[in-house]
Amino acid sequence: MATRDQAESRLRSHVTSVKEDLMTGVSFMIPFVTIGGIFLAVGFMVAELPFTAGDTETVFEETGSLGWYLAEIGVLGLEIMIPILGAYIAYAIADKPGLAPGFILAYAVQQESLINAAGQLIGFSAEGAVAGFLGAIVAGLLAGHVSRWMKGWSVPSWLRPMMPILVIPVLTTAVLAPVMIVGLGVPIAIAENALTTFLESMEGTNAVFLGIILGAMMAFDMGGPVNKVAYVFAVALIADGITGPMAAVMIGGMTPPLGMALSNLIAPHKYPEEMYENAIAAIPMGLSFITEGAIPYAAADPLRVIPSSMVGSAVAAATALGLGVAMPAPHGGIFVVILSNSALLFLGCIALGTVVTAAIATVLKPDVRDRVAEREEAGATA
Repeated sequence: MATRDQAESRLRSHVTSVKEDLMTGVSFMIPFVTIGGIFLAVGFMVAELPFTAGDTETVFEETGSLGWYLAEIGVLGLEIMIPILGAYIAYAIADKPGLAPGFILAYAVQQESLINAAGQLIGFSAEGAVAGFLGAIVAGLLAGHVSRWMKGWSVPSWLRPMMPILVIPVLTTAVLAPVMIVGLGVPIAIAENALTTFLESMEGTNAVFLGIILGAMMAFDMGGPVNKVAYVFAVALIADGITGPMAAVMIGGMTPPLGMALSNLIAPHKYPEEMYENAIAAIPMGLSFITEGAIPYAAADPLRVIPSSMVGSAVAAATALGLGVAMPAPHGGIFVVILSNSALLFLGCIALGTVVTAAIATVLKPDVRDRVAEREEAGATA
C-alpha cells in the first residue's frame, strides 16, 4: 500500500512539474503572440482603408506601404512565438543551458525544408508540413531534461565554467537534432498538417462542435492548463490564416467573469456582500480577456460556478464559430473588437454567453442565508 501511495505521489509530482514547465513556456510566449497578432491585424486593417492601394490579400505585395510594414512585423512575432515556447519550456527545466537548445530545436521543426528532407529520408511525404506548437513542446521538454542531465555530470574543474555556455548547449543540440527532426518532427508535422487541413474544412455543425469544446476548455479552469491548451491551439492557427478558433477562444474566455459579475449584480442575495467588489473587478477583467476574473466565484462555489461558466462559454464560442466570426488578434478582448470580421456578431456572442452563464449560475445558487443555515445544520449534526 505504501509503495502504491509513493508511486501515485511521484506521478502526481511529475505531472505537476510538467504542467509548471509548460505554463512557463506559455507565459513567456504570450507577449510575442500579442505583438505578432495585433501588428498583423492592424496591418490588414490599414490595407483595407480607402486611401491605400492594396487589401488583405495583397498586403505583402505592397512593399514599403504602412500595411506591409505592420503585417511584416506581425508575421515575425507569430513566427518566433513557437520557438520561444520551446525555449522557455527547456529553460524552466534546466535554466540557461537549456534555453538555446530548446529554441533551436523548436525552430528547426518549423522549417518546411528540413521536415520535407527528413520525411524523404525515412520514406514519408511531409511536403509543406511543420511540427507546430506540439513539436515545440516536445522539443522543449527533451532539450530541458537532457540539458539538466548533463548539468549533473562530474567534469574537471577547468571545464566546469564552459559547461553551461558551450558544452551543454552544443551537445544537447547535437544529440537531439536528428531525434527531433527525423524521429519526432516528421510524424508530428504530418499530424499537425492533417489537423490544420481538417480545421480549414470545418463548417456548420463541425465548427459548432469545435466551438463547444474550445469554449468549455476556456471556462474549465479559468486560466489554468486546460484553458492554456485551448488558447495556444487557437493562437497557433492564426499563423496558418485560421482565425475563427481565436474568436471562439477569446469570447469563451471573456464570458465567465462577465457572466458571474452579471449574476452577482442581478441576484446579490445569492452572494456574500464581500463578493460585490469581485463583481466590479470581474467586469473590466472579462472585457480585457482575463478569465481569471471568475476565479473568486469558482473557488467559493466550484460545483455550481464551473458548470455554469462552461455552458455559457461553450454556447458563446459555438455560436461564434457557427456564424463565422473571426479574430486575427490573439489578445485584447473588447479593445481589439474592431479587428474582427464582424464586430457586432463578436459582441453579440459575448453578450449571449454572459447571459447564459449568469442565468444558469443564478438558478443553481441558493440564497446566502440558506447556505449559512445548511452549514450550521451540518455542523450541529457532526
